[in-house]
Formats: sequence, C-alpha cells, structure tokens
Amino acid sequence: MSQSHSLDRRQALKYLGTPLMLPLSGAAVGSLLTGCGGGSDDNSTPTATFASASFVSMAAPSLTTPADMAKTLVNSTLMVKFSDDSTQGFSLSYAPFFTTGDLVPDGKGGTILAGGYVDFAGKPIIDTTVAGKERQFFSDSPDGTSLLKLDNPTVSGIKGKAVFAVVQFEYTTWAQDGKTDMYGKLPSPIAVLTLDQDPTTGKLTLVKYHNVDTSPAMGLWITCGASLSPWGTHLSSEEYEPDAFTIASNTMFKAYSKNLFGDETKANVYHYGHLPEVTVNPDGTGTIKKHYCLGRISHELIQVMPDNRTAIMGDDATNGGFFMFVADKEKDLSAGTLYVAKFGAGFSLDPAAAGAPITWIKLGSATSAEIKALADTLKPTDIMDVSTTDPADATFTKIWLSGKTQWVRVKAGMDKAAAFLETHRYAALKGGSMAFTKMEGTTVNIKDKVAYSALQNMQSSMVKGNAAYNADYNIGIDKALNAGGVLAHTLSAGQKDSAGTAINSDWVPSVTKTLLIGEDLATADALGNLANPDKIGAPDNLKFSEKLRTLFIGEDSSYHVNNFLWAYNVDTKVLSRVASMPSGAEATGLGVVDDLNGWTYITANFQHPGDWVSPLHNTVKSTLDPLVRANYKDRFGAQVGYLTGAITSVNLTKKPV
Repeated sequence: MSQSHSLDRRQALKYLGTPLMLPLSGAAVGSLLTGCGGGSDDNSTPTATFASASFVSMAAPSLTTPADMAKTLVNSTLMVKFSDDSTQGFSLSYAPFFTTGDLVPDGKGGTILAGGYVDFAGKPIIDTTVAGKERQFFSDSPDGTSLLKLDNPTVSGIKGKAVFAVVQFEYTTWAQDGKTDMYGKLPSPIAVLTLDQDPTTGKLTLVKYHNVDTSPAMGLWITCGASLSPWGTHLSSEEYEPDAFTIASNTMFKAYSKNLFGDETKANVYHYGHLPEVTVNPDGTGTIKKHYCLGRISHELIQVMPDNRTAIMGDDATNGGFFMFVADKEKDLSAGTLYVAKFGAGFSLDPAAAGAPITWIKLGSATSAEIKALADTLKPTDIMDVSTTDPADATFTKIWLSGKTQWVRVKAGMDKAAAFLETHRYAALKGGSMAFTKMEGTTVNIKDKVAYSALQNMQSSMVKGNAAYNADYNIGIDKALNAGGVLAHTLSAGQKDSAGTAINSDWVPSVTKTLLIGEDLATADALGNLANPDKIGAPDNLKFSEKLRTLFIGEDSSYHVNNFLWAYNVDTKVLSRVASMPSGAEATGLGVVDDLNGWTYITANFQHPGDWVSPLHNTVKSTLDPLVRANYKDRFGAQVGYLTGAITSVNLTKKPV
C-alpha cells in the first residue's frame, strides 16, 4: 500500500480512544480498531471505526499432511468489519515462549529450566529412573496462564514495554524411563514470565523466568485452569482434592509428600484442594497465598464477577457441584460466604429450552485464616462420621460422592469445618445438586450478564438410571454425551438463598441453559474421531472476549484425534475452529486480554503431546508418534505461547482523503 494511504502507528494511536490490536510476528503490524473516531491532523474527516469481528474457520488437519497433526496448527483468519462496511483479514499463527525443558533466561544473567520441579526448600527434584541420565523433572503439562501489566515495572533489559505472564504447571505424565507414572506425585510449580513487548509489532519475547516460592501455600497440588482477577492477580486452582478419609492408602499423595518435604507422611491432606492467588511484583517475581475459605473442592477455574466480590467455580469431579463465593470485601478473597446450587426442574440439552432455575444453599461464612487453623489441627474423623455401607441409622444421610454412595454424619460443632474442608460431602448432605461430571472452565460475558461453564463430559452422575445418579438433583439426561457441552447461566440481582436470606450480590446465577453441545459418533470416522470433529468435543478451558463478543473454547478430549481451540460468536452463533493442538495433546492455558498496551492477546498452551489413547489414536499413532517425539523432546516437552499474526503489512485505520 502506498505511503499516501497508510497511517503511521504513532499518529494512529493519537486518534484511538480504546485501541484493540492483535499482535503480529516479525515486523508485521496488525490491528483491530475498536469503537473509536479519529482523523487526520486537521480533524477534517472521521476515520472508519471498528464494527464487528468474526473468525474464518480452519479445516481440521488430516493424514494428508501428517506434520500438521503433530504440531500446533493455526490456519484461521480473523476478519474485521469497519463502520464504512470495509473489511480486513488477519491470518493467525502460533508463537511459543518456550518448550518445557528449555533453559530460559533467569533475569540474572543465567538460565533456569522451564517447567522444572523443586521441593519445599526450592531445590531441584531429580528424576533418577534412568541410570547415568539423571536430570531435574520438568512438566509436560503447562496449564492456566494469566497475562497482565504493572504500572511501574523494574525488570532490566526491556527494550519495549514490560508485560508479565503467570504460568502454572499441572503435572508431568511420566518419568524419563517412560514407565513410572508421575501424575500427582510432584508439587506443581508456578512461574512468572517477564515479556518484552515490541511497541511496533506487539511481539512478546521472554526475558526473565522466575519460579514462585510456593512454600507459603504449603506447596501446590495439581494446578489446572486459572483466571486473571479483575484486580490483576492470577487465580490458580488445586483440582481432585485428595480424600482425607482414605489418605492412609493413597500412594500418590505419599509420593507427593515425599517429593515436596522429603517425608511421605508430612503433607497435611487438608492443605490441598483450595484456591491459590499469585501477585506479580514489579521486579518480575511473584508472591503466593492460598485461600482456604472458597471450599475444598476439585477447583478447576474460578471467575470473579465485575463487582470484585462474587466468584463462581468449576468443580472438576464426578458428582460435582456448582459453587459460588461472595467475598466480604472487594478485591479480597480471604473472607466471605460459600454457596452450592440446588437446581429446579428444567435442565435440558436443548438450547431452546427454558432452562433450570437455581436456588443457592448457604454452606457457611468464614475467613481463610480460621479455616487454615482448622486444617492445621483437625483429622477427618474429628469432623465427620463416614460409612461406605448403610449403617441403618437415621442420624446418617445418604450422599453420592465420586460416583458412589456413602452415608455421612457431621460431628457436633463441626459444621464450619465440614463446609470448608469436606465441602463435597457437606454440600451433598445439605441438598446441593451434586450431579455434574467434570465441570471445567468458567467465564463471564459482562455486557449480557451471562456466565458460562464447560462440562468436559456429560456422563455417569448426570445420566438417568446410572448408579451415581440421584433424581433429586434435577440434573438428568437420557444417555451419556461424552463430547460434553457448555452451559449458560443468567446472572441476576435480588436473589435469596434457600433460607430466604438476601444474597449480597448483583451477579448471582439464577437460571441455567445449554449453550452448545458436542456430538458423539456411533462409529469412529476414518481418522479415528469418536465425536464429530466439526463440533466441540470435551470442552475444558473457556474465556470470553468482550471486544470480540466471542467465547473461546479449548478442548480436553479423548474423542477428537486432535484437540481444537474454538471461537463462538455469541451474536451470530457461528462456531469457528481457530487452532489445532498436536495429536494426543490437550488445549490449555487459554486466556484473552482485550487491551494490553493497545494490543489484544489470546494465550494458548498444550499438554502431553502424543499421549496416545486406544482406540482413538490407533489409525494415526504409527505415523505421528515419531513426528511428535521429534517436535517435543521425545514427548516430554510441551509449549507455552500465544496466537499471533502472519501478515506482512496492515493499516491500523484508514487515512482520510
């Protein structure tokens, strides 16, 4: 494009009110112009403004080009429409910050192992399973990621602007012998990345990697999804909380304790299954605290509402619940009230159905400090009596937990401890609808006052007639839907809990409907897919972009040969495939920042490439396994990165003529 029809970036920024620009790689520049006016220096003619955005879906990769199935593939296009009806396209691509197992800059002139595991004292945990090849364990499963900025960063070596990412590592799959299962046996690391943002291109370059000291949180247990709080902190998670009543026989937890503390009996089961929060410091370090008052559940991903107080939570469990926490103070999750949802009749997989109303049952109010004190001192038998067979005693209540029935009774004076340390059992006892299977990511559409929850699968406890099913929960489907779906929750003010007490929030889920569902295939397709590859399959990560009016959906599927990242426009109802992960890998780390120093970012990671599942990968495994091994450190590595652009030159806006 000629110079007379181009607009200098500095001049463009002068005109923009709230710019929204997608970062492009190399020397290319890309942009999304959002709701702004502008014009030439004499202000004679207004510029065209952003009107809407949509994605042009990419095809799913196939064995026609095996290399595409063995890497992160992004062949989608972002189309922008302006107020003068003109359009502009942005071809997308993927840019990793690193592959786990890389040596990356530590900001001190040295290097550090990306995704490396350390013990409670900060010393490397060594994999000794292959004699003569001892090495520090590193994760193949990066997950929740938050991208943010600080007002006064002090990290040296920044040429553009300093921005930060917090990245957590959920687990590692195998020791290097390929035989020793390491799931849940290592304390999850969490890192702060300092990134140098090129002001011309938006490109992000890693300049410092810092391991957060997790000892104030007693170490971290299986950190999965994450979100950025409205006040700029990273809200982490601890999923699959270990069962305190069977902990003596839990070999995984003993191994975790051994690797963390050097003693398989030292870890306290009640210290895990909570919500950690990381605050990034201007020097690129981070500090962590763990909140004990949001319920001890299978925390997957929390979403705090715009009031800075109300949070809804995914519960990645079988017989899981839908939970809400309302903090006493804004921007402070250290004290508040915990609720569990009780659903009325009307739950349906039909998006056109009216939906199911929600009543909220108050479980208790507490501070993190008082629950931590209880966790430090109490044993499970101090809190509850639990029986796996019917005690024929009316003082016990039958509940469903992890797909099985139990009978429980709270000890006198222990309701608060039960509510916050035995949350699944207590919520079931109090009448919560503990029916969901693998409720994963949670996000919010602020403009429409709608929240979304992903159900990776709709199985077992949700299926009528299943041993884990309880009709009183009012969550029932006729047959399992392995491909799962996304729920939409209407958010309302003026709600009361089941006791008739007003809930102090204007962002309370009041009705739940189905937004999207996948489609199981009766027989596998030619590639091996067990669910329709042109629909969502086992949705996990969810993030909503207010600017793009788009719900982004990342998959964790044993039903798609490659897991996909989708974009669903809530206005047009169009679902577009944006990216494909390496075969056998889960899409993780999804995050959307609409405006970070004028640029828009979509973060995306993946886990455990080449984690072959039979029969899903039987057709592709022999072809793809050597390619995946070559790409990702013999399958021990995985990547942390973001979606970027692949365009040579783009006008930010039209120059008036």
